Amino acid sequence: MQLTGAQALIRSLEQEGVDTIFGLPGGAILPVYDPLLDSSIRHILVRHEQGAGHMAEGYALATGRPGVAMVTSGPGATNIVTPIGNAHMDSTPLVVITARSRPRPSAPTPSRSATSPASPWGSPSTTSSSNRPRRSRAPSPRPSTWRRPGDRDRS
Repeated sequence: MQLTGAQALIRSLEQEGVDTIFGLPGGAILPVYDPLLDSSIRHILVRHEQGAGHMAEGYALATGRPGVAMVTSGPGATNIVTPIGNAHMDSTPLVVITARSRPRPSAPTPSRSATSPASPWGSPSTTSSSNRPRRSRAPSPRPSTWRRPGDRDRS
């Protein structure tokens, strides 16, 4: 059975033991919400992307497990930069999942350039042949950004 990128993402989160995601659906991230409905992962709806990041950070601090936040592209991705920076400064394990629409061939990747200063040890993960995201080679539990498969730059 062929998995979509969204199904592979949710399945890999389940395999990693993620039980809670904080997020705000919208735009390009909507396809990920379909397999999330059939998942055991609990989704906590937030009113703002920054709240999703701070809630995931609080979850990580309270449980000792990485907090997971999921937001859409554009303003959604830039609104979560503050929690990413905060998690970086506090060495809090935070996973932020963003998506974006298909870019134009010469379009820059604003969310990647916006999060790079806040997450220098966590590089965007890519997908292995098993459709499971590879772990970032971070020296400490720092935040890492991940784009779902199929959203690679087309330059």
